[in-house]
Amino acid sequence: MRIFVTGVGGQLGHDVMNELAKRGYEGVGSDIAPSYSGIADGTAVTTMPYVQMDITDKASVEKVIKEANVDAVIHCAAWTAVDAAEDEENQPKVRLVNVTGTQNIADVCKELDIKMLYLSTDYVFDGQGTTPWEPDCKDYKPLNVYGQTKLDGELAVSGTVDKFFIVRIAWVFGKNGKNFIKTMISLGKTHDTLSVVNDQIGTPTYTYDLARLLVDMIETEKYGYYHATNEGGYISWYDFTKEIFRQAAAMGHPEYLPENMTVNSVTTAEYGASKAARPFNSRLDKSKLTANGFTPLPTWQDALGRYLKELDF
Repeated sequence: MRIFVTGVGGQLGHDVMNELAKRGYEGVGSDIAPSYSGIADGTAVTTMPYVQMDITDKASVEKVIKEANVDAVIHCAAWTAVDAAEDEENQPKVRLVNVTGTQNIADVCKELDIKMLYLSTDYVFDGQGTTPWEPDCKDYKPLNVYGQTKLDGELAVSGTVDKFFIVRIAWVFGKNGKNFIKTMISLGKTHDTLSVVNDQIGTPTYTYDLARLLVDMIETEKYGYYHATNEGGYISWYDFTKEIFRQAAAMGHPEYLPENMTVNSVTTAEYGASKAARPFNSRLDKSKLTANGFTPLPTWQDALGRYLKELDF
């Protein structure tokens, strides 16, 4: 099987390419940079075929994907800077990347009759209530520009491609890029007090674990909507921070011990300072994975432990 992967300069695309290599599949990576520009960690992604492709350029998308001669596309490329997406001057670009770019890829997948896997987000929902969102729920009410464009990307895929997977993920962290864990580890070195929100609830997703599931999916014809995060229950960002610091301290970093680092639990309203509205309820119901025979991801606590060992801090 030969798979085309967009956004390999980012957290997830990097890990998907490595997972493909691990299984002996041919991966063709792409991103907007002239050559692979992600983390130079010597893993398979750094040596596998790479092609420059601007997903917003329809002619380029058509030419590059057709020439790659692939069986499927895993579309990881996206504008993911949620707060910056709220800036009026950025909004045309956000829409171009997340909607037009996705439509361009969907059109080629439809024409070639190949599989397409699109990554989406919990942000397509309004985050009200406490009930976990089911993957086939159509009660879409995005609270911010990013969420709206990812929803419009979903609609482009589902309205164009026959063989599609739409996989919504949340609270993503990986080796290749910025994320909440890296931010907290960094802040913990320079601050003795931090305030973290306690009323946004969800579950983290480790790109290394997610990549395994995505390749599991693309091997099948079990098309449709899915939710995928790590297992281990629903938590707040405050809970997550406490566990990050607990594990970091246990690994021999005393600066993260409770006596050296105070983490205050605050509401979103008390915290303020965010341009984009965030959903309070990001609980995603993942039961469809096991119902369709897919192996769930390990717990987020286990994922965090493995991830921290990968970080140089």
